Amino acid sequence: MLMRARPSAFSLVTVLLSGLLLLFVVAPLIRLVLATPAGELAAATGDAELWQSIWLTLRAAAVATVISVFFGVPLAYLLARGRFAGHALVQGLVDLPIMVPHSAAGIALLTIIGRHSLLQQAARPLGLEFVGEEAGIVVAMAFVSIPFLVGAAREGFAAVPERLEKVARSLGASPARVFFTIALPMSWRAVLAGMVLMWGRGISEFGAVIIIAYHPMTTPVLVYTRFNDYGLAYSRTAAVALIIVCIVGFTVLRFIARPPRRTAV
Repeated sequence: MLMRARPSAFSLVTVLLSGLLLLFVVAPLIRLVLATPAGELAAATGDAELWQSIWLTLRAAAVATVISVFFGVPLAYLLARGRFAGHALVQGLVDLPIMVPHSAAGIALLTIIGRHSLLQQAARPLGLEFVGEEAGIVVAMAFVSIPFLVGAAREGFAAVPERLEKVARSLGASPARVFFTIALPMSWRAVLAGMVLMWGRGISEFGAVIIIAYHPMTTPVLVYTRFNDYGLAYSRTAAVALIIVCIVGFTVLRFIARPPRRTAV
């Protein structure tokens, strides 16, 4: 009979620290859900303002993600395959929104999409307004969350063996054909994972959104307003509803984007 190896001290410490981190992440959410009476959650199903805000939040984050794909995926491929001067600078610029305080990001965006900006003046004849409108919420969500899409997609493209693309090019395939028949099909899960991360980050955005559009209210803004005006008891139902919706949506999308199981050889 084979003796089962005893876990090392390092393994035990690793498991302990990992468990404490997971507890730190999960415990506040579970406590919030358990602290909310079932009657309040049932009453939330008839809260039209809450569900309008949730739908607005999910929709705006999805629109921001889909639009960003057309710009972020080519940039991710360029960063993964490109050899050019200033590569590190471009990568740093892509990650910049992660480091900028989001209230400051909202104010910076106002200089670009504010009521008197050149972009707004050009968009107004098309019936497009940014400040205090859903379009502005989309812009704010895209700005703060696009690094997650680009980063995940870049890692996916970088994992594709470059020799496959070189062979295809040597056989006469165009760069576009190489991208759409080799690079993208082999990295689509990473791209989708980046989209999921960007969508989730957009949903949670508060600082930049509240600067651009206090109304219509996204759910994070609604939770803050209810907490500020009425206290914890009135705001926690909205918070729990958003958490539940996000967990369900995030779990489904993560399941779709999960990597395939490797079979033993």
